[in-house]
Amino acid sequence: MARALTPEIGARFAAVALGHVSREYPYKPGHVLAGPADARTPADLHPVFHGSYDWHSCVHGYWLLARVLRRFPDGVQAGAIRAQFDARLTPDRVAGECATFAAPHARGFERPYGWAWLLKLADELARLPETRWSEALAPLAAIIVRRFEGFLPIAPYPVRVGTHYNTAFALRLAADYAEGAGAAALGALLLRTAERWYGADAGCPAWGEPGGDDFLSSALIEAECMRRLLPPARFQPWFDRFLPDLAAGRPATLFQPADVTDRSDGKIAHLDGLNLSRAWCFRALAAALDPADPQCPPLAAAAEAHLAAALPHVTGDYMGEHWLASFALLALEA
Repeated sequence: MARALTPEIGARFAAVALGHVSREYPYKPGHVLAGPADARTPADLHPVFHGSYDWHSCVHGYWLLARVLRRFPDGVQAGAIRAQFDARLTPDRVAGECATFAAPHARGFERPYGWAWLLKLADELARLPETRWSEALAPLAAIIVRRFEGFLPIAPYPVRVGTHYNTAFALRLAADYAEGAGAAALGALLLRTAERWYGADAGCPAWGEPGGDDFLSSALIEAECMRRLLPPARFQPWFDRFLPDLAAGRPATLFQPADVTDRSDGKIAHLDGLNLSRAWCFRALAAALDPADPQCPPLAAAAEAHLAAALPHVTGDYMGEHWLASFALLALEA
């Protein structure tokens, strides 16, 4: 399979996403029920993002569609993507999403993973020539920005797991929105937080990787977060301290693709996502280095090995199919 996003791959990924962003069931809700009135259907709670098994997967399914549309505006699926956006990304439907976020018990809903993906989607929509979808989503994006601004200053510690609660991943995606939207205050907050959480880290052993349901590498996504937020002259010394033995292929656990034993198990299927997100990070980090840097060849080889392990399994079982293509797209475009 090609190691870059082609029109053919974009069309295939878009067809997959179109098949699940409006598929309401099966669905895993993420809300606290304060009373019987809160027991509502996914589409009632989330007029836009009620497909793809859960809210955050639906959000990044829409991001994938927006990205494919921007890359291939005359592609095979372009008309279907525009029709989907016109049907769902409307002011009244987004108002319903905002109302759900306004519930008293929804303060931590989708923090930080879903928040980050929502801003990533907002950034991508803002880059399309059709402004109506970005304008419709803007009130929800504003809510998420305020959530980040309220949460990050009071969060004393990072979360370093390989799943949805990982804070480095959230900062990494939110940085794209902050830059694209010219949100200087948010960008500065993201940088200060990254420096506070990760700036002193050194000699990362990656001893806990991979966990049995990881889809992120705690070590690599931290490095990618810092690459995205730090100026290049500051990133290189930090990176050399954080993972000082990469040129020698250590920590070895980072370089071996995860073994996925049952793709019908939603947690084990996360490991395909780990292979894809590692490939994304390996490629992005290698691209930030001098081509003569001895770290580049092992990073490139590791990216290739992880892509080869995961790309054939982006589709097949719904437990992976409802979300994996988004991470494949990140890896192919790194």
